[in-house]
Amino acid sequence: MEQIRNYLGVGNIYLKDNLNKAQYRVQSTKDLAKLIQHFDQYPLITQKLADYQLFKEAYYLVLNKEHLTLSGLQKIVAIKSLMNLSLSDELKAAFPKTSNDIQIKRPLVLDKTVTDPN
Repeated sequence: MEQIRNYLGVGNIYLKDNLNKAQYRVQSTKDLAKLIQHFDQYPLITQKLADYQLFKEAYYLVLNKEHLTLSGLQKIVAIKSLMNLSLSDELKAAFPKTSNDIQIKRPLVLDKTVTDPN
């Protein structure tokens, strides 16, 4: 994780549970911009690309301060509902109709083969 953080030049590593677990987090919009630039230059080639595209859509909503309105927040929750782990029970309870009311579609990503760099 330290090599990833050093390579990207952003983020922090958090140790948890008596050093048995670690998390790498990038949180500031400035640091997230660097991460987005990296993944735009070196795109993912699996279904994770769809999650990335949804994440990027939510990032721009935050950048444009749309998350400060109810409709913007609902859009972000709808985007999250389409991502890998979907919504937590708490978010489902807090936003029961959001994913049905806001029409956001998960991007279609065709699996690509990894090309040999040599």
